[in-house]
Amino acid sequence: MLAKIWKKVGLIILIIACLWNIVYKLVSKVSFDGAIEAAKAQIQSIQEKF
Repeated sequence: MLAKIWKKVGLIILIIACLWNIVYKLVSKVSFDGAIEAAKAQIQSIQEKF
């Protein structure tokens, strides 16, 4: 009986950890538009130097 309870608790903790990991990766990912704008700004600054 006790083993079944711990198995369910472990499974719930595992699911929460996986969801937390997925959400963290989605939130911390840099948007594509932001990356393009940063690349444009860097290219323009390099061209202005020459």
